[in-house]
Amino acid sequence: MSGKLYVVGTPIGNLSDISPRGIKTLCEVDFIAAEDTRVTAKLLNHFDIKKPLVSYYEHNKREKGTVITDRILSGERCAIVTDAGMPCISDPGEDLIRECHLLGIPVESVPGPTAFATALAISGMDTGRFTFEGFLSVNKQSRKQHLEELKNEKRTMIFYEAPHKLRNTLKDLYTFFGDREIAIVKELTKIHETVLRTSLKNANDIFETENPKGEYVLILEGFKGEEKQPVTLEQAVKNAMELTEKGMSINEAAKTVAAETGFKKSEIYKSLL
Repeated sequence: MSGKLYVVGTPIGNLSDISPRGIKTLCEVDFIAAEDTRVTAKLLNHFDIKKPLVSYYEHNKREKGTVITDRILSGERCAIVTDAGMPCISDPGEDLIRECHLLGIPVESVPGPTAFATALAISGMDTGRFTFEGFLSVNKQSRKQHLEELKNEKRTMIFYEAPHKLRNTLKDLYTFFGDREIAIVKELTKIHETVLRTSLKNANDIFETENPKGEYVLILEGFKGEEKQPVTLEQAVKNAMELTEKGMSINEAAKTVAAETGFKKSEIYKSLL
């Protein structure tokens, strides 16, 4: 029997959100690679699933990645899970997936909830185009560079943040982006799930006194650009006059500026005369 890696989505809060296929897969694999074995053990115990667990997280991914792929190559089936949601997104599991593809190990998806997509869906923000930015770096230089690069990003931006870092992140977002609209979503699928729709300025005021609790997803409005002031007829005539001074005929200047501004050619031509 050939080995395989299954990428299994787990609940982001409410345990009822795991799919029947997810439960079936966890029951059938030979072992499970987990970000935090203690968290995964609670999930397995809830559904009376008894499987060996292998710890796989950021600081042991090189060593354990080799152990996991060797076992799969020998014919075992492995499921990789994260503490909550779909593994391998903003998660060390990304490296394991890449290694499996390089080694020719089959990778199969068993989809489940994803925090950023769920938060965006209930945020009421623009969902047509968006960019997932994950967690901001705690390194000041990397963090600054990341935010600088996003200043003119027109798509809705999505960030993850831990409660103890929320205040600093809101301050940085306000500093770099100004007073934009934001949806602050917390405790998805749990009893205290909330969506706070407000401005960045107001969000900073709120959390000056309110103590952040729970895991947060921040949905930030994209850059709208500077609004162009409508051109007046006087300005349109002035623009046409500048063209005539450069050698263009009155008729051609009026026609050119009319196409650019929306004014009638006859209006501009009459004023020029």
